[in-house]
Amino acid sequence: MVGRALIHEYALVVYGSLVLAAVLTWPALRYPLHTVPQDIWDPSRQAWQISWAGHVLLTEPARLWQANAFFPEHYSFAFGDSLLGYAPAGMIGSGPLAAVLRYNLLFLLAHALLAVGAYALVRQLGSGRTGAVVGAVAFAYAPWRLAQEGHLDIVSAGGIPLALAMLARGHGYSLRYGFRGGRRRTGWAVAGWLVATWQLSLGFSLGLPFAYVLGALILVVGVAVLVRRLRHRGQGAVLGWRLLVTDLIGVLIFAGVGALIAVPYFRVPPTGPAGEEISFFSAPVQSLLIGPAESRIWGLPHEVARQSLGWPAEMSLLPGFVLYALALAGLVFSIWRVWQRLVLLAAVVVSGIFTLGTTFFAGRWTYLPLFAHLPASFGVRIPGRLMLWVTLFLAILAVGAVAEFVRRAEHMVSTRIPPWPGPWLRLATFVPLMLVLVEGWNATAHPVVPAQPAAMRTVQGPVLVLPTAALTDQTVLLWSTSRFQQMANGSGGFAPQRQSELRQAVAKFPDAASVQYLRAQGIGTVLLLRSQVTGTPWERAGDLPVDSLQISREDLDNDSVLFRLN
Repeated sequence: MVGRALIHEYALVVYGSLVLAAVLTWPALRYPLHTVPQDIWDPSRQAWQISWAGHVLLTEPARLWQANAFFPEHYSFAFGDSLLGYAPAGMIGSGPLAAVLRYNLLFLLAHALLAVGAYALVRQLGSGRTGAVVGAVAFAYAPWRLAQEGHLDIVSAGGIPLALAMLARGHGYSLRYGFRGGRRRTGWAVAGWLVATWQLSLGFSLGLPFAYVLGALILVVGVAVLVRRLRHRGQGAVLGWRLLVTDLIGVLIFAGVGALIAVPYFRVPPTGPAGEEISFFSAPVQSLLIGPAESRIWGLPHEVARQSLGWPAEMSLLPGFVLYALALAGLVFSIWRVWQRLVLLAAVVVSGIFTLGTTFFAGRWTYLPLFAHLPASFGVRIPGRLMLWVTLFLAILAVGAVAEFVRRAEHMVSTRIPPWPGPWLRLATFVPLMLVLVEGWNATAHPVVPAQPAAMRTVQGPVLVLPTAALTDQTVLLWSTSRFQQMANGSGGFAPQRQSELRQAVAKFPDAASVQYLRAQGIGTVLLLRSQVTGTPWERAGDLPVDSLQISREDLDNDSVLFRLN
């Protein structure tokens, strides 16, 4: 049994997905203790988030949402996607090096899970292995994802297709064969709801649209089951009572966990009108044909086109020209029925309209009713991230074409004696896979994370680390993972307006006004890092006289100056 498990189809898929993730995200694992993908800012903050969640759940779970950053703000852990589902990983190791290593490993595993989840879904829907591999790679390594490599919360979407695959398997459903009562498995439905809940716990930017999709599927399946039951009276329940009870409990758990996590997000200070922010990030239609700068294939050729976009990092939405071509072929040549292809095409169009946000008729009947009423901390004000769903539906369409080609090739081979040209036809079935792999080739930078100053391992909080800025504070968050001391620094996600006020108030530190402000905030210590202050307002702060301010100054080492305000 162990031997069969090790060479089972899905075991091989997991092995292949891990190897593919390591290759297609290279050089993420070249220096996993010292580099992070894309840039050092968002990855540093998210590495801190995972570390904080693991640390606080082991030591003081009641303080989960009162993070050590943004002092004295409340619910500061809700200033962006929490990545709470990764908290168990955060319980292993401590300090910045462990945090960076943990981040890189999760980054790799998230890519692998994208491929595993997509493979499982299209296989459950009725595709063969070759088609499922092409669909999985096209979904996991679509060019638009390369612009999101610095956002682990957006890369971590593999739970979505995996949960859908498990739920479909549990209900005995296949797109190709419909509902089959003999294939219902309650255990798979339970697993599907658990994975869906875990996906929601990673963050609302992907979790909330997923919840809307699950709600729509429940409605569609409910109507279909009711119609089928009315048409076939006396033939027993379509799904069975055990499965219905499982679904009811699964929905309650999913919604309950989501509501529990959402409570602190509603208590975060507002950041401005939602409509303006959504409009700013809404991409034009041509963005669906423009690749990101991180694409080795399309980065340079689309450089001029990207300049026409208001925010290229979130508006380079190309899912892949190969995927477009395969999906187009899937409309006329597919294992799916004609009406199913039309439904998939409609799903592509509808999800594409949502992805464009306010670009399509100002979003009045699409994006705004669903997302504009939510707090900014939910992270749903960037419509382009719904490209996930466009890519998934395109991949399912494309899989239909590849699977049909494989089916006809196998039929042709079986009817020939000798079975020529079998090997060549089989090789031809891998051409789409090779093309999809090439189009997903990355040119992502992997910068070195700044080393932790020694003083960050000893200084007590509440503390303000200078210099402070919207970007550099994210590395300060990472440095705090040794002690998790309370600190006024904080950035990324949806930081409150008070962070801007703080930076303005301490711009001339050390002076009487800034000292008085910090004391009023309850901050008794300021740590100045000489190696970081060049070109900032604090360039000479470490050498100014402080005797008249009733504070003390101490040089901890060649780089660190400690000011005690009390």
